[in-house]
This record gives sequence, C-alpha cells and structure tokens, in this order.
Amino acid sequence: MARPSAAEQFIENPRAPREIEVPAPTAWPFIVAFGVALLFAGLVTSTSVSCLGALLSLAGSVGWFREVFPYEHEEIVPVLPEDIRLATARRGVDRLPILPDQLRAWLPVRTYPISAGVKGGLWGSIAMAVLACAYGILKVGSIWYPINLLAAVAYRESLRLVPAQLNSFHTDAFAIAFVLHGIVSIFVGLLYGAMLPMFPRRPIVLGGFIAPVLWSGLLYTILGLLNPLLASHIDWFWFIASQVAFGVVAGLVVVRQPSFPTRENVSFALRAGIEAPGTMPPRESRENR
Repeated sequence: MARPSAAEQFIENPRAPREIEVPAPTAWPFIVAFGVALLFAGLVTSTSVSCLGALLSLAGSVGWFREVFPYEHEEIVPVLPEDIRLATARRGVDRLPILPDQLRAWLPVRTYPISAGVKGGLWGSIAMAVLACAYGILKVGSIWYPINLLAAVAYRESLRLVPAQLNSFHTDAFAIAFVLHGIVSIFVGLLYGAMLPMFPRRPIVLGGFIAPVLWSGLLYTILGLLNPLLASHIDWFWFIASQVAFGVVAGLVVVRQPSFPTRENVSFALRAGIEAPGTMPPRESRENR
C-alpha cells in the first residue's frame, strides 16, 4: 500500500493549521548593534562618534522593546505543504565493519592545563617586550617610545603627545601599557594552550609563524581606525618580528608543559564520578588494612 505524501496528509487533515503567526521582521536589532559598534569605536576616534552610537543604541533599544511590549508584533504566514516523497532502490542498509581495536576518539586526545597557557602568554610577552624595546632604542634611542605607542591604544592622552614626548617616561602611559600588554598576552597564551593540541605535528609552525602573520595582516587593515598614532609610527618589520617572537616562545613554553587526557575520551561513569564496577580501581577493604 502506497504511503501518502506530506501534501496529501496536509489536505486530508482538517485540523492542520493553514496559517501560523511569526514575529514580524524588524531592523531595530541591527540599529542597536550598529550603535554599540560606534559607541566603542568612538573610544579610539572621536567623542562625537560615541555620542552618535549612544543615541542609536538608545533609539534601537526603545524601538526593539516596542516590538515586544505591550503586545508582540506578529504577522500571519500561510502554511504551504511540501510534496516530499522518499524513495530508494536499496533493499537493505549497508553497515561498515568496525574491528574491536578500532575505537572512536575525540580530538584532541590530550590537552594542556590553563596554567600552561598563562605561562606561555607571560613568557611570550617578555620576548615581545624585549624586541619592542630594542626597536625603540635602535630607532629613536629610547625604550619608552614603543611603550607610549602601545598606551595610545586605550589612553587618549597618549594621542596628544608630540614626537619629542613619545621618547620620555610617563607614569600613566607606562601603567596602562603594562596592564594592557599583560592581559592581552595572557589571553593569547590561553588561546595557544587550547589550539596547539589540535595541531600535534607542527604546533610551533602554527603558533610561531602562521598565526602571527595572519594576526599582523588583520591589524594592518584596521590599525588606522583603532590607533592612528601607532599606525603612523609603526615599523611593520619589527612588529611582525615581535609577534613571531611571542608565538615561538609561547608555543615552546606551552608544548613543554605536562599534558593530560581530555575527559571526552573517558566513560561517562568516570566523568560523573559514579562508582561503577569495572570502570574504577577497587578500594582496599577494611580487613586488608
């Protein structure tokens, strides 16, 4: 007996809905996202950009809430049945043979602890700072030159420094650059600790060369918006060299840390801590103590 299609079942069933209510399309979420982007972009460009972003975010939020409260804006969409027919010429299901020693494994099989990523990020930050300071000494004769440029990423006062002031020490700029460099380095080190186990064959090639080059290419396209002062004074050869130094040092530190098996490859009983016979080592009885 032939099985009726989905369209035939839809026509024969009087209770099947002919129309459904769906949320009405709206552009307010896009306006909110655009306003938030302008709000943060103004931190490194101009105050007027942040003000415009704040107004757009507020207007978008109000408009978005009015789409939901006090009544949801919905529209009626007709239900169109699809004529889907499943047919096959096969009379059986092919199954792949699996030998007893061929077990499925979740990749990566082993990973590194969080402390490995933190150590790699800290040591990588030191290597990057050494090259950056060497660049400052060789270019202008001052180690404070790259530090003041880095502080300009988040400190607007550094954007007002004249070229002569970039070579001198400023306590506020040094503190901001130190904290910013340390936080970013630790986060990138944690990213290295999570990614390097996925590339067990050549982790240093990925972390030391490929990732820094890709990251430098991305910054090359957007650095003029994020930090105009740094974009006008940066030497890309030294910048890429410092990024590669960070990647190589951080990768070497991470891969030399002791790794442990990922918990995805153990049974659910061990992950849940269930004392199941055969999956956990037997405890010594009181009589044997």
